[in-house]
Amino acid sequence: MARHQRQPGGVTMNALSIDVEDYFQVSAFAPFIPRADWDTHECRVERNVERILELLETSGARATFFTLGWIAERYPQMVRRIVDGGHELASHGFGHHRAHDQAEDAFFADIDLAKLVLEDIAGVEVRGYRAPSFSINGDNPWAFDCLCRAGYKYSSSVYPVRHDHYGMPDAPRFAHLVRPELLEIPVSTVRFGERNWPAGGGGFFRLLPYAVTRQLLRRINDTDRQAAIFYFHPWELDVEQPRISGLDGKTRFRHYLNLHRTERRLQQLLADFVWGRVDEVFPIDGEPVVEQWPPLASAPDAGALLDRSEILAADAEPVRAAFSAPRARR
Repeated sequence: MARHQRQPGGVTMNALSIDVEDYFQVSAFAPFIPRADWDTHECRVERNVERILELLETSGARATFFTLGWIAERYPQMVRRIVDGGHELASHGFGHHRAHDQAEDAFFADIDLAKLVLEDIAGVEVRGYRAPSFSINGDNPWAFDCLCRAGYKYSSSVYPVRHDHYGMPDAPRFAHLVRPELLEIPVSTVRFGERNWPAGGGGFFRLLPYAVTRQLLRRINDTDRQAAIFYFHPWELDVEQPRISGLDGKTRFRHYLNLHRTERRLQQLLADFVWGRVDEVFPIDGEPVVEQWPPLASAPDAGALLDRSEILAADAEPVRAAFSAPRARR
């Protein structure tokens, strides 16, 4: 298990993360909104990220922003403001494709292009990755090898819960090595009975009373003696986002539930706990005291790695071909 960071007075620093995507890009909307139509929808991510940055500055918290390459290309100034605010820039892939829906070569092209785009815009190394919809599981362990090849140092792509859209319930609950040089940092859960239960944000943050979230996070800090990792999306603060027509009842309920309460709950969360970037809470650069799980094959040898400029030239165009041409942005 990874050592967690304690502040003066024995207070645990937890990791706050934001999945930077817009409301029309969520995986549950994929059957209703083709990727080729994304540019026809009103983009609201910039204003929502700006509000999040204001809240973080007010509270003195820092966070990790797992950002889509598609978003970064359209809002480069927003990406730079994230970095200028002292926050960590990480990758959410380029086109919000679920990893388990892609072939290995397509997945690699997507994550490598995203890393290159983010690093070119921000001028900083991008070390972390989170798969859309936590879509790395027991069926696609090759995804970890792809992350190593692309130069990522950690992933936060496994959610050790049972869920109808994602989950790897038998995976370790806390940070662990999935390759000799790749750390997996699962979103937080609590263990009740024989099952893991979500405790790290997302839709459950809106569904459950805030007091439940606070109690679960304190259990992780005080009973498990581990740092928590929490996540949310910018669109979850946006009460006025456009309503998508034609959704089924479950999708509509999950997406729009309690949007009007998210910002107030987030403010309370920032006040009740100490929050930092993923890369300052977990030992990305050090020698992590973690188990390796499962005992899978190691990442490819360094000699097998391709020159990333050649990868970009070869693979970028097919990745971008899934989308309409970007609109000009300021």
